[in-house]
Amino acid sequence: MVQKVKPQIDKQWLEVLAPAFNSTSFLELEQFLKAEKQAGKTIYPAENEIYNAFNLVPFSQVKCVIIGQDPYHGPGQAHGLCFSVRKGVKPPPSLKNIFKELQNDLGLQIPGHGQLTQWAGQGILMLNAVLTVEYKRPASHKKIGWESFTDYAIQQVSDKLENVVFLLWGKFAQGKKELINSEKHLVLEAAHPSPFSANAGFFGCRHFSKCNKYLQQFGKQPINWQID
Repeated sequence: MVQKVKPQIDKQWLEVLAPAFNSTSFLELEQFLKAEKQAGKTIYPAENEIYNAFNLVPFSQVKCVIIGQDPYHGPGQAHGLCFSVRKGVKPPPSLKNIFKELQNDLGLQIPGHGQLTQWAGQGILMLNAVLTVEYKRPASHKKIGWESFTDYAIQQVSDKLENVVFLLWGKFAQGKKELINSEKHLVLEAAHPSPFSANAGFFGCRHFSKCNKYLQQFGKQPINWQID
């Protein structure tokens, strides 16, 4: 018998995601993570930051969703928000390219760090499809149950909220398009900001200004994308 656990997550999300948390697959996922830690493996992000994307943006406040793949797997990088790294940690190449596009699109200054918490505070859900990873083993927690959980979360945003902007960068994120009702939300697609693909359609996509234009159309406060 798998023992139920109470996740460290915002109460709005806890209610919205209750069916996912109570599923057999999620309980097995929790047992897997517990066993990995007991085996002495280093897992990122820290346990109290796994649900940071949700904890920093209550469900009712979500205005924009950015979908990533899985957390960074180096020390001190991952803290529960896709593409974001802690202050003091060198921004990875994809994040640098996001900042370059922000500069080209909106004329913003490139910040001196890569922590995107300010975005979360304005209603941006920065959600990795897989919420944990083993140290120095990218995609090591793929297909252990996280995908069905985060797919459910994306679907709940689509079903229960109105006029949310979904930023789908790269083929992986674009694979989530089928979960989103494009008649009631704005879905923007572009190449991934990775150095391998940024020149193939991420640079010049102008997703940040398009996002703000859409939000304003529906009486929502636009995002201040500048990271201080």
